[in-house]
Amino acid sequence: MQNHRQWMKLATAVIAACLSGAAALPAPAAAAEKLTVFAAASLKNALDAANAAWTSESGKEAVASYAASGALAKQIENAAPADIFISADLDWMDYVAKKNLIKADTRTNLLGNRIVLVAEKDKAKPVEIKQGFELAGLLGDGKLAMGEPKSVPAGKYGMAALEKLGVWTSVETKVAGAESVRAALALVSRGEAPYGIVYQTDAAADKGVAIVGTFPADSHQPIIYPVAILAESKNPDAAAYLDFLKSDKAAAFFTSQGFIVLK
Repeated sequence: MQNHRQWMKLATAVIAACLSGAAALPAPAAAAEKLTVFAAASLKNALDAANAAWTSESGKEAVASYAASGALAKQIENAAPADIFISADLDWMDYVAKKNLIKADTRTNLLGNRIVLVAEKDKAKPVEIKQGFELAGLLGDGKLAMGEPKSVPAGKYGMAALEKLGVWTSVETKVAGAESVRAALALVSRGEAPYGIVYQTDAAADKGVAIVGTFPADSHQPIIYPVAILAESKNPDAAAYLDFLKSDKAAAFFTSQGFIVLK
């Protein structure tokens, strides 16, 4: 019995020592939290490059999720976890702002763009885009690829331009409305539509298409990409990342793809 008691005391002492030693050990470092960016599909090439530079410079990781601005805004409304939202137009940023889903004091207009008419590269011929130009005749039995005109920013800009130029009613039934501007671009690049309306920056990103005409700037509202930190973001790196996007270093990635940096 005496030996048993001594053994129990020894075992208790050993366990206590182990627990004390464990408590003294430093806690393992928490894994760095990734920064999640919801960004308009047209930003992919430029933002991927900017994010790689951000990671190289800061050691932090920024992961972008690309889609049509409206789809992203709806995801944000439905509490999808993200830190930054970059929209391809003011309307969808206004949409989330009115629902108090962004930190209003972080909102800024980051970039500008242009819309262009594109065709499959091997079949591309210049088109003079002017009042009443014969787009319906150019399409023939084919489709005009563009973002969905009622929801996708590039589609809304395109429809506004065609209305201003007096062309919309003649091509409305020929429109193939895509879920994003990149999806519209792909239809032309694959030869599934003879012409498409996309951003100038998208045309530069696809070697399978060529720009055949540029829409006059006064035929539609200015194309503006606003950015903001989302209200639910707790990521401590969000503000620094936003500052990086507005820096001269990041500007080089955007201008190389044809974006206009807004100051």
